[in-house]
Amino acid sequence: QRASRQRSEARTRSPGVIAPVRAVLRLRRRVCLLRKRRLLPDRGPDAVPGASRSGTDQPLFFTFDGAAELTSRAPRKRRRRSRVVLYPESSRKYLPRAERRSRAQRCLLLLVAIVGFQVLNAIENLDDNAQRYDLDGLEKALQRAVFGQPAAVGRIVALLRDYLATHVHSRPLLLALHGPSGVGKSHVGRLLARHFRAVLDDGALVLQYHARHHCPEPSAVKACREELARRVADVVARAEAEEKTPLLVLDEVEAMRPALLDEVHGFLQPQRSHQFHSAIYVLLSSTGGGEITRFVLQNATRALPLRPNGGPDSGPGDQAEEELRASLRVLLAREHPLWKAAAIVPFLLLDKWDVVNCFRDEMAGEGFFPEQARAERLAAQLSYYRVAGREYAVTGCKQVVAKVNLL
Repeated sequence: QRASRQRSEARTRSPGVIAPVRAVLRLRRRVCLLRKRRLLPDRGPDAVPGASRSGTDQPLFFTFDGAAELTSRAPRKRRRRSRVVLYPESSRKYLPRAERRSRAQRCLLLLVAIVGFQVLNAIENLDDNAQRYDLDGLEKALQRAVFGQPAAVGRIVALLRDYLATHVHSRPLLLALHGPSGVGKSHVGRLLARHFRAVLDDGALVLQYHARHHCPEPSAVKACREELARRVADVVARAEAEEKTPLLVLDEVEAMRPALLDEVHGFLQPQRSHQFHSAIYVLLSSTGGGEITRFVLQNATRALPLRPNGGPDSGPGDQAEEELRASLRVLLAREHPLWKAAAIVPFLLLDKWDVVNCFRDEMAGEGFFPEQARAERLAAQLSYYRVAGREYAVTGCKQVVAKVNLL
């Protein structure tokens, strides 16, 4: 009876003690559920549990756990790891570009740079190759020793300068010097041969061929042709081995047989080996001398002698030079196709003053004092064309040497 009485008393007192405990347990479970759903806002260590951020009067819920325990117990959501890009601390950081540059573009830029460097190097080598032949000294020597031919000298030097600017050539240079007797063609050929022997340091790279001397018999044309081919082949082969440009001077071409002209024309053909293309051929001929004499006498009142450096729209002297070249080319093309590929250089008639200078130069070379009055008296003994108040020597300076030897 006593025990049953105590149990009944405990039942009557239990509702007042257990109810608050059950309420606290329910609140704790609810808080944990909210934190799991991430609906409960974060609170600092000094915040009161149950207080909201809005600051409004809300009921405070008290728990038995501290703020540190609540944060440590909160479950963390696992995040997917991303690749971490590590940069050295000493280098600058750049964002990756959206498009990668192609390697072909870099190769193209490198190719352009190499080509540009090669072009600049080639331009510098042009002057170096031309300086080997001392064309400035050649021009001064020709102007000093050749009288009355300023246009011919200027054209010869200009053609040589353009051709000798490079060592490798696709075609040879063919100079055709035409004019009447005694105007200085053979003299220019000797000066060219002397100059090239000096600058090339090898006399075997210069060939002087005289048609009447090396082939005097008309019946020995075949042998002369074989000899000419052999000598030219030896010269160009030696020049190719030494990487130099040879000079081949053929004098008295008007006396050469058509077979010899055919052989010379064969040296210029594209099917020949490369060594024949890197050479300078100078043809000295009096063919067309009558045409040049007639042209000079008909144009005695124009600006003659012709100027060496004339443009397409220069003075009357340059127009006369173009007319003379055109007429000579038509005349020579009828003789042989060799002249079609030649750069024609006409030599004009010499004035009386030019003949006087020839006498003075020859007298000084023979040891006589070059007296002006004596040279004029010797020049007066020659024959002249007298047109429009001007005098042109019929034989040029051809008889100067013979008359000076009589002194």
